[in-house]
Amino acid sequence: MFAHGSGEGERLHFIWKSGRGNCNIYNNLIYLNRENPYLCSDECDASNPDLAHPPQLMQDKERNGLLTYWQTVTWRRHPEPLLANISMAWNKSLELTDDVQITFEYGRPSIMVLDKSMDHGRSWQPYQFYADDCMDAFNMPPKRVRDLSPANITRVICTEQYSRWVGSKNDKNVKFEVRARFSVFAGARLQKMDDLYTRMESMKGLRDFFTFTNLRMRLLRPALGGTYVQRDNLLKYFYAISNIEVPARCKCNLHAAQCLLQDGNLQCQCEHNTTGQDCQRCKKGFKAKSWKAGSYLPSPNGTPNSCTIAGSPSGTNCECYGHSNRCSYIDYLNIVTCVSCKHNTRGQNCQHCRLGYFRNASAELDDESVCVECNCNQMGSVHDRCNGTGFCQCKDGAAGAKCDDCEPGYYWKQGCYSNVCDEEMLLCQNGGTCHQNQKCVCPPEFKGVLCQQSRCEAGKDCNAASSLHPPTATLLLCTLLAGLLATLSPH
Repeated sequence: MFAHGSGEGERLHFIWKSGRGNCNIYNNLIYLNRENPYLCSDECDASNPDLAHPPQLMQDKERNGLLTYWQTVTWRRHPEPLLANISMAWNKSLELTDDVQITFEYGRPSIMVLDKSMDHGRSWQPYQFYADDCMDAFNMPPKRVRDLSPANITRVICTEQYSRWVGSKNDKNVKFEVRARFSVFAGARLQKMDDLYTRMESMKGLRDFFTFTNLRMRLLRPALGGTYVQRDNLLKYFYAISNIEVPARCKCNLHAAQCLLQDGNLQCQCEHNTTGQDCQRCKKGFKAKSWKAGSYLPSPNGTPNSCTIAGSPSGTNCECYGHSNRCSYIDYLNIVTCVSCKHNTRGQNCQHCRLGYFRNASAELDDESVCVECNCNQMGSVHDRCNGTGFCQCKDGAAGAKCDDCEPGYYWKQGCYSNVCDEEMLLCQNGGTCHQNQKCVCPPEFKGVLCQQSRCEAGKDCNAASSLHPPTATLLLCTLLAGLLATLSPH
C-alpha cells in the first residue's frame, strides 16, 4: 500500500483474484465435470466441497499444496462452439497498476477476448483480443504491446503471444500487459515516473484507458493442442482456470489516501472537501470553483486542487458554482456578484442560464453542461429563447419543440404557410385541382380561392341572361342573312 503526494495518495495497491466478482457461464455450462480424464479423473462432484470446481477456486492463489481450479464441462457435452463468459464486478471505479494475469490449467484458449466496462456493466468495450491466428479470428494483424508508440499506446490490439500451443505446462498464463504500456513513458524499469505522470495529466484518454468497473473474459475456443479439433475425442477440450489476478487501486481522482470496504462496497475516504464514491464532486457549500481531479504534478507532492468554500480567500468571497472565479462588490446594492459567468450561465451567482439556453434538469448547478442551447428554428420561432423545458415559442402554424415542423393545414417553405388546398381537408370545389397546396386551378366557369364562386354575377340567372343577350357572332350572322333575303326578294 503506498500513497502519492499531499496526503491525497489514493494509489492503494491491492490484488483481486476473482473473489468479489460473479461468474456467468453461458450456454448451460456447469461447474461439474465427471468425464474429463485429464484433470478431474472422474472424481469431480459439485455436491462435495472437496471435489467440486466452482468459480471461487479462481481466487485462491496456492502457495503450497493441492492445486485448485474452476472447470467447465468438456466439449463432448456441449454444442459447438464451446463458449464461456467470466464476468467480474467491483461496484467501484478502479485503475490498473500492473499486469492482469489469468492462469489456465491444461492449455490457454486459442481464441478469447478481454472486455472492460466503465459504467458497471451497462456497456462494454474490448480491452484486448487474443488468438492463435489474429487475422483468421478477428481480421486484425497481430501486434505486441512493445510495438506500440506513445501516440497509439491506448490502441486495442490482437496478440498471438498468449494463445498458440507451446506444449509446456509452465506456459499457463494469459496477460493484459499494463507495465509494458507504462514503460513506454517511464522507461523499462519505470524509473522516469514523472514522465508517466506528465502524460497522465496531458494525454487525453490515457488515465481512462486503465480505468474500469467491470472486467469480462469471453472464452471463444479452448486449447486445441496444436492440431485441428479431434472430433472423436472431444473429452480433451475444456476451460480450466486456477487464478485470476487484477492488480489495481481505487480510483479516487487523487482526492483520497485510503479506500475502504464499507457495507460491502469499496469507498474512497475523500479529502480536499470532495465527496462521492470516487471523490468526483465538491461537497455542498464548497463549490466556489469547479471540481477538478488532483494532479500528480509538480513532483513529488502533486497538487490537491481542493474544493473551496464560499467566503474563503481562495473562493474569491462569492459562490459562482464554478462558472466564474471573479466577483465584484456593488456598493449601492450592498451585494457581491459574480463577474463574467462562463458555460452560458448568468446571474448574481451564475445560477441562471443565458437567454437562448435552458437548464439541464439532470445536471447539478456546478456542472459545466448545466445550460443547454435552445436551438429554436429561426424561421418557425418568434425568437431564440425557450422555456425551462426547452420548448420554443412558435409562430402561427409552426409546431414542435424547436418550431421546425408545421401544424396540420400548413406547409413548410422557410417557415410555415397556410395550405390553400391539400386534397384532404381543403378541397378545391367544382372540378378545380390543387397545385402544390398553394392554389386551386379552376375550370373556366368558376373562380375563387377554392373555385367556389361562379363567374356569373351573383343574383342573376346566367341562362336567362345568355338568351337575352346573344353572342356578337350570332347577331352578325343574323344581320348578314337579313341583308341577303332583302336582295333576293322581288320588288
